[in-house]
Amino acid sequence: MSQFTNEDEAMIQSMLRQLLQSVKEKITGAPSVECAEEILLHLEETDENFHNYEFVKYLRQYINNTLGSVIEEESEKCTSAQNQSEVSGYDTLVQHVTKKTRESMQLTTEEELKNKLTTIRTDLLSQAQIFPSNGFTFFLLKNLSGYREMMHALKNVMMVVVESLINKFEEDRMCNKEVDSKTKKKCQSDYYTDNCSDSDSSFNHSYTFMSQEQLQLLVEKLDPIQPKEVRQEALQTLCLAPPTDVLNSECWPNLRKHLTMSLSDPDAIFSEKILRFYAKTFSSSPFNMTREVYTSLAQHLEFYFLSGEYSLGLSSGLDVSNADINHILKKVRLLNEYQKEAPSSWIRYPEKYMEEIVESTLSLLSVKHDPNHPASPDFLSPIYFLALLDIKAIWFKKWMHAHYSRTVILRLLEKKYKSLINAAVQQCLDYFEFCKTAVSKTSRANDFSQQHSNNEQKCFYTGSELQYIYFVHSLCLLGRLLIYKQGRNLFPVQLKTKKDCISLTDLLVLFTQLIYYSPSYSKAALTAHTDNYSPASLVMEILQVFCDQTGCAADCLYTDAVMDALLDPLRSLLNGTEVYINCLETTLIDVADILARIAAAEDGLSVLLYGGNKNSAKENSSTAVHVIVQFTKKLLHDDISLLSGSELLQVVKGAFIFVCRQMYRTCEGLQMLIPYGLHESIGEAWKKANLLSERVPTPVAGAGSTSSISVDSKNVLLWEETLLDALVNFSATPKGLFLLHSTGAMSDCVSFMFNSLSKNLQTNECEEFGNEVIVAQMATTPTAALALQSSEQISILGFIKAFVTELWALLECGKDDVRITQPKSTPVDPIDQSCQKFFLYLINLLTYPAVFELLSKQDIPNKPVYSHREVPTDIISIIDRIIILNSEAKIHSLFNYEQSHVFGLRLLNVLCCELNTLLLLEAQYKVSQVLLTAQEENVTETSEGPGDFIVDSLSVERNHVLVRINLIGGPQERILPLRGLDKGSDPYPWPMFSSFPLPKCYLAEVPRKTEFRQDKDLEKLLSILKNPGEQTEWAEICRRQFCKIMKARPEIFSGTILAELIQKFVLHLSESRSNCYFSMGSYEATDADVKKESLSSVQQLGIEMTVRYGKYLNLLKEHAENELCFVLMNCEQFLKQQQRTVVSSLRCLQGRYAGYDWFASSAFLIMSGDGKKTLTFLQQFSRLLVSAFLWVPRLHMSMHLPITTVESGIHPVYFCSAHHIEMLLKAELPLVFSAFHMSGFSPSQICLQWITQCFWNYMDWSEICHYIATCIFLGPDYQVYMCISVFRHLQQDILKHTEAQDLQVFLKEEALHGFRVTDYLEYMESLEVIYRPVLLKDMRNITVQNR
Repeated sequence: MSQFTNEDEAMIQSMLRQLLQSVKEKITGAPSVECAEEILLHLEETDENFHNYEFVKYLRQYINNTLGSVIEEESEKCTSAQNQSEVSGYDTLVQHVTKKTRESMQLTTEEELKNKLTTIRTDLLSQAQIFPSNGFTFFLLKNLSGYREMMHALKNVMMVVVESLINKFEEDRMCNKEVDSKTKKKCQSDYYTDNCSDSDSSFNHSYTFMSQEQLQLLVEKLDPIQPKEVRQEALQTLCLAPPTDVLNSECWPNLRKHLTMSLSDPDAIFSEKILRFYAKTFSSSPFNMTREVYTSLAQHLEFYFLSGEYSLGLSSGLDVSNADINHILKKVRLLNEYQKEAPSSWIRYPEKYMEEIVESTLSLLSVKHDPNHPASPDFLSPIYFLALLDIKAIWFKKWMHAHYSRTVILRLLEKKYKSLINAAVQQCLDYFEFCKTAVSKTSRANDFSQQHSNNEQKCFYTGSELQYIYFVHSLCLLGRLLIYKQGRNLFPVQLKTKKDCISLTDLLVLFTQLIYYSPSYSKAALTAHTDNYSPASLVMEILQVFCDQTGCAADCLYTDAVMDALLDPLRSLLNGTEVYINCLETTLIDVADILARIAAAEDGLSVLLYGGNKNSAKENSSTAVHVIVQFTKKLLHDDISLLSGSELLQVVKGAFIFVCRQMYRTCEGLQMLIPYGLHESIGEAWKKANLLSERVPTPVAGAGSTSSISVDSKNVLLWEETLLDALVNFSATPKGLFLLHSTGAMSDCVSFMFNSLSKNLQTNECEEFGNEVIVAQMATTPTAALALQSSEQISILGFIKAFVTELWALLECGKDDVRITQPKSTPVDPIDQSCQKFFLYLINLLTYPAVFELLSKQDIPNKPVYSHREVPTDIISIIDRIIILNSEAKIHSLFNYEQSHVFGLRLLNVLCCELNTLLLLEAQYKVSQVLLTAQEENVTETSEGPGDFIVDSLSVERNHVLVRINLIGGPQERILPLRGLDKGSDPYPWPMFSSFPLPKCYLAEVPRKTEFRQDKDLEKLLSILKNPGEQTEWAEICRRQFCKIMKARPEIFSGTILAELIQKFVLHLSESRSNCYFSMGSYEATDADVKKESLSSVQQLGIEMTVRYGKYLNLLKEHAENELCFVLMNCEQFLKQQQRTVVSSLRCLQGRYAGYDWFASSAFLIMSGDGKKTLTFLQQFSRLLVSAFLWVPRLHMSMHLPITTVESGIHPVYFCSAHHIEMLLKAELPLVFSAFHMSGFSPSQICLQWITQCFWNYMDWSEICHYIATCIFLGPDYQVYMCISVFRHLQQDILKHTEAQDLQVFLKEEALHGFRVTDYLEYMESLEVIYRPVLLKDMRNITVQNR
């Protein structure tokens, strides 16, 4: 082609004219010659029609004619000659062909290559000379003055490119000798296994462009009636044609028919060339065209398997080295590779195209002999070949992924091809029966499952191996099918070998049983093969996916039958019956893994606890939880003989402890586990492990790990950590934390938890916020709070010390090891985002029990000088440095004085919302006076003396705190100043002050008292109370009458009426032995007895606060303080008669009750300040069960409680009421419960605060009275229902503040706006119907020794 004829020149001119006409607008619009040149050079990137230009096609054909034959020859050598290639894989094949092409004798001599390249250069130049004579060029010259310069530049570029190719050859030639020598020395024994038709040079597009007439001629030559040589030549030409042109041609239907028929040609090379054309079509043509090729190949295979030519049987096995079988595998593999790729593109085309492919595939896989055919049972169907190539059914997984294709597949399976599902289920059943018969033997399927995982090359597969391959394929197919609701709807299925239908549950039971009969593996095999094909591993993969899918798990796993199947080996081991399981330890670990995943989901946990039907579950029924916990206890006691001495025994123990942990982390799960004393068993196991770990030598620096600590010692340490982790998770619930205290491992658990948090270890992905909730729970009890403080004795840094140090680094100086490259940005929020997490952590941590243990009798340092590098290490230091800033030294020691002090004031504001904490801080540190002094100093200086208060962030914060801590009242009884500035002339309208009393604007107007005597229902209630007589169930009648009045006219229950009602009701109850829970001796109050009892400073401040609130409500008169002192001192005295002496390191157990008696004060206000009437009421009330929960000081160190309960310092309100509040909250208000969990905050903490101070500052006085009256009349369990009602009232606010990440602050600072007890009384009654039996039983058991 180095010389051009006149015809060639005219043709090129025509093609160039078309090209230039197409790019006319782009060139003429170019601002310069250089830009026009760039447009032409990058035309392929910018013009979507580039490859359709005749000139481009001409150049492509020119290149193909020059080099195409060499590439095709090398490609054919690679794909036709088996076991001769050096490498496998498509990419390496392309490299191989490229290398061989360069090394080919056709281009190995320098002269030949130079001649060819020189010819290309000459041809390009001769073509370029045509440009000036083109008529269209003259038009361009008129519109583009630099056209000739541009063409000259293009010629130069072409010349440089060709010259570089010639020079490149010079370099390559020098390397050829070295490459040849290495090639000859290389071993040729490696197998080229990927020589299937889909792996050839599909992407090496060597095209010959043909017209319709030429294609029609090819179709005629490919007719099977033509001679072999003619057909081969035509097929060779067809392979060079662009597949898109072939498929778009009018003669494609006939060509398709001829190619399909030719696939059965006995000449393997000829049919492989057709497969190569198919492969090239799949890789380079759009889906709407390739579908016809795919369906053609699928139909061919279907006809072939049904024809008389095919006679392969299952019993004779499969030799893949056989040429005929190998040819079938190539065809099936070509289908399978396309099956995996097609889903990525078929959504862009009409559904009917995709449906054609799906149906042709399912039709092929459904091929089987007629049942009457003699070879029918032994028929080796197409699905065996597909399973051999795609054992895990990846094709089906991809097809089922998108809803677009899944809908079509499931519809076709249901209507036409359900036999595929039946066959897969039958295969699983057959394999299961096979395993059952060989459970104690080594089966060939077992051998294959291990061999296959070794990735060893096999050439022959026996019939049993083929059956196992088909079983794996069926298992994976069914596992993917059952994920989807429509797939599960295909069940039940009717099998010919079974009389009854196979339901979905039957199939899941079968899957579960396959775990037990899985072939046994050695320990080495378990660690060596991560991707084996054992039934157990395959079923585990499927069940794990099911557990993660809520709907799928509910339909498939959460049934009694499946639970029974999972627990079957556990029951056998518990009963001592013979167990037919191949590998007991690994089976138990697998079962525990599935059970733990089930327990992690709410619905799954319910199934484990209550069975399939929660409503019909009985306490003594053999639900899963009872079997699991009994088995776990036996494991911990080493009471299972079959597992004694096993190397995996501790792993099995840890797996089942984790299952139990998933259950006892929840309130309802713990309730079920308490009778078994699992915490005691784990505690005993930990003590034994702790003794062993103390003997483990300390690792020596510089020594190897194997020399310093043995493997056994590492296992001991790991086992101890597993047990500690299990114990720590008891702290997730109030009662669990109470049980943890009884194990004696509290300090060790806190240390372990701290170390885990320090390393940022997360125990489980389902427990992202678990550790924060545990810290919040621990801080609510004095024992755990003290452990948090003293954990420094165990770990390198104490929990609180490390936390405070990190907080200080963020507030003030930063870390020493962090290089500061730029100054920190000025915070725009009162508390910077970097400190928000620590602020919330402090709020969680500093509950009153923790504050009392950490701060009681602790003085503020008040040093004369503070260094800038002096970092606080405890809570008292934080208070000293950023809250009580009463000296210049403290202020000057802060780098960020305003930011740090605002942080401290905000923290103080939240802490003082808990009234006991407020009284303690006020009594010990005179917080109010410190703030007043700071306000007094924060004024402008004038010539006449002190001026106005300076309004800044600190004075505004101080003003808010001062009002909050000096005013008691509910949402409508006090007015708190805002902590922000308004727009306008008066940005801060709230008056500031530097001395008491407070400005009157902060006091809301007190509603006038009204008496309601004229009420029939009230008179009826009073008459019943005055004259109970011989009436049976009078208490129940009173309760019904009380509810009736509360719903109709709740405002009646106030003042003297309420006092009279509760006095008489409590009096009658206390006179009945059946209603008295606590025994009570006689006590007579006299002034002489109580003078010896001096009131603490906390109590004195509490009395002042109560009297101030009572006078505001117009409930108290003058000298009320003396009356209240009389009540409190006598209460302390008669309660002291029922207290036991305890020796404890806890400060709260070293004398009188640590806080203030808010219930006695509330009763005093209800009785309008009558001390004797109040004291009489409290003495009678103390005999009732409800007093244990309403009157918190009632059970302080009480002899009515077990000694272990007293020593823990944990009140029944926490481990009983708060525990059930969390349990009901999860059941009734799951969104609220989740909000608490996500916030790292526990509902029990805020509820304990509300209950301890009788909702003071959270409810108005009238609602507090209703709360007390409701609990007295209706029962102690209404305390729980009341808190649930409050959470229901606050649900939207809780969700909003959870999103804002300030839930703790909101719940502690904000009053319960709009909450009325009467509005939720019906809701509380509905809760009583469901939960009263459980709650009252637990409340009555507080005096019983907990296990």
